[in-house]
Amino acid sequence: MARKRRPTRTELREGILQGDRIVLSKAITIIESQHPEDQALGASLLDDLLPHTGGSIRIGVTGVPGVGKSTFIEAFGMFLSQHGKKVAVLSIDPSSTISSGSILGDKSRMTELAQARNAYIRPSPTGMSLGGVAHATRETILLCEAAGYDTTIVETVGVGQSETMVKEMVDFFLLLMLAGGGDELQGIKRGIMEMADALVINKADGQNVDPAKHAAEAYRGALHLFPPKESGWTVPVSTCSSLEGRDIETIWQSILEYVDTTQGNGYFSLNRNEQVLSWFKDAARQRIIDELLGDRTIHQSLGQLEQRVADRQLSVRGALSMITKEAWLQH
Repeated sequence: MARKRRPTRTELREGILQGDRIVLSKAITIIESQHPEDQALGASLLDDLLPHTGGSIRIGVTGVPGVGKSTFIEAFGMFLSQHGKKVAVLSIDPSSTISSGSILGDKSRMTELAQARNAYIRPSPTGMSLGGVAHATRETILLCEAAGYDTTIVETVGVGQSETMVKEMVDFFLLLMLAGGGDELQGIKRGIMEMADALVINKADGQNVDPAKHAAEAYRGALHLFPPKESGWTVPVSTCSSLEGRDIETIWQSILEYVDTTQGNGYFSLNRNEQVLSWFKDAARQRIIDELLGDRTIHQSLGQLEQRVADRQLSVRGALSMITKEAWLQH
């Protein structure tokens, strides 16, 4: 079967700048591709569009499974869309590398938002390492910004390292919580709470209203034990009902206040600069490793050294020293 014609650089650039969602999807597929021609086209396209990026508020949303992330994002996205915002929803799912599954539920879970004219939903690619997914997500953010999306929501579908990945690519990190029946702080990793710019107790409806209020008070008390944030921001704790759409506007106002505060004290731009430099350094390391492992001689030497290390004939440090020397000789 013949391969579909690859869109030209000009077609992609112009389509994205015009806000064409079909062209945007094609461009994202290209930057996710490992095909050499797609990679070259993707790099050129990103260079073309770079002056048109950076204009969105980037928001990360995380929380344990069952906390209601999808329901919250749909309610939040619909609120923004109804208030004239263009919303892009992206997701990072480290579990896809294990099951080779995709987040098929993204659009089926957010049916109303998926149909909104001002919204765009994109699942993470399957079959990639978490680092690869994060790399593609960062570039997808740039493409969405060039297409005119002024609010980007990045959802962590899995748990663990993905929170750190998302924190390093967004401006505002929102942690969704549940009322825990009196033991609110149980099972919450301190590191995730320290990363958060806002804590929201979700599902504050029906019989959960009072427990959610009590949970919010418990978290406010816990946050006083944490050191002050470099951003100068005091983390708010609030409740909301995504199902009923209650207090969504309060959360949005907190995000706007955060942006005003951090743009005023210089942290907003400093954080973005640090993020892109960290991304570059990580990508550079990975590219160097890939180039070295792609060298046939070094690849063969690595296999031999692995066996000697496994047989305890050579220390790990000694093997690293030998492979480094060979790399210098080869390059």
